[in-house]
Amino acid sequence: MANTPQAKKRIRRNNNRAEVNGARMSRIRTFVKKVEAAIEGGDKATAAEALKAAQPELARGVARGVLHKNTVARKMSRLTKRVAAL
Repeated sequence: MANTPQAKKRIRRNNNRAEVNGARMSRIRTFVKKVEAAIEGGDKATAAEALKAAQPELARGVARGVLHKNTVARKMSRLTKRVAAL
């Protein structure tokens, strides 16, 4: 177990950040699932609208350091391609 005050502080901070980052990832996944559900339903208008809402969330995940930029670029590209194919 950590013994120095700084190490204890880091443990507290890491736990807080893990909570925030977990909530952020959950929110991002929800937005992506909405897009995928609309694609499965075959509704292009709804899918396009959901994609438009999901893109800023994904970008925010990159800005906050929760996701890697190439991961988000790949996900956005694949979702956009699937929506366009409807």
